[in-house]
Amino acid sequence: MAEERLVAVSYPVDEEFTRINTAALAGEARVDFTYPLGDDERREAIGRADALIGWNLGKEMPAGTLDEAAGLGFVQLLSAGADAIDFAAFPRRLALAGNVGAYAEPIAEHVLAMTLSLAKRLPLRHSELAAGRFDQSYSLTLKGAVCAILGYGGIGTATARLMRAFGARIHAVNRSGRTDGQADWVSTLDDLDEVLAAADVVVVCLPLTLATRDLIGARELALMKPTAILINVARGAIVAEAPLYEHLRGHPDFSAGIDAWWEEPAFGGPFHAAHPFFSLPNFIGSPHNSGIVPGTLEGAARLAAENVLRYFHGEAPAGLVRREDYLTA
Repeated sequence: MAEERLVAVSYPVDEEFTRINTAALAGEARVDFTYPLGDDERREAIGRADALIGWNLGKEMPAGTLDEAAGLGFVQLLSAGADAIDFAAFPRRLALAGNVGAYAEPIAEHVLAMTLSLAKRLPLRHSELAAGRFDQSYSLTLKGAVCAILGYGGIGTATARLMRAFGARIHAVNRSGRTDGQADWVSTLDDLDEVLAAADVVVVCLPLTLATRDLIGARELALMKPTAILINVARGAIVAEAPLYEHLRGHPDFSAGIDAWWEEPAFGGPFHAAHPFFSLPNFIGSPHNSGIVPGTLEGAARLAAENVLRYFHGEAPAGLVRREDYLTA
């Protein structure tokens, strides 16, 4: 019976998250919130579960818990990315899914805000005005611009909708080289050199995998237009840090907006950039908060629970993660 299924929720929850998870799974499964429990009780509760919804698995349960959970078949992340998972220790028998699309709309807004700010040279003109310079040089426009979106999942497609409204043409880059027709061109990473050379705006929203780590380095940056804009809302390590700083420093008409950093502090901790990006007039940064707006995490919890239901119903869950993308043989 579906009612006999058990879903363990391992991340910390408040009353609202408890209500969301319970309501989304009502009539289909019981929900056991394991975070407040002691280690032995957590291990036992997860061992009884058919599916697990978690966030930072390494901190939410004792080591070896997933290995011992013989009845567990599916793990759903609250986060979209899976690069924090230790796949060397993650049981091969378990299916794992990221929470694809859960944060897409606010992140797409953030991409657009950064792009427009850099296209209109707002940080530069602001500092010039403060210094007494009144420079009315041309700014850039998105009308007719080529926007290359590396990673055409939930965030990529949401970004494309907003960019198209400003008249941009969309070059989608994904794994298959196919899309639903909402892009003007589509290709794979095999064509990355040509994509970078043609783009006025490059938006990075790929997962961090073996194939995408250091994907954009000095050689790739040199292929881009002198006035191109690079936006990274994915993971810092997809773009090589030192080459990006040097390229920005040596090409003042090139600009970049970074939301995902190479080294990020724990919540509330001090932040320090390894290179003085904030001294550059052609750069803007944000503290990896592009997806954080009121209601987003609650919506993500609902989507995660709905994906568990797909698994229970025998449907293919969204966002299934391929282990081989993160581990070498």
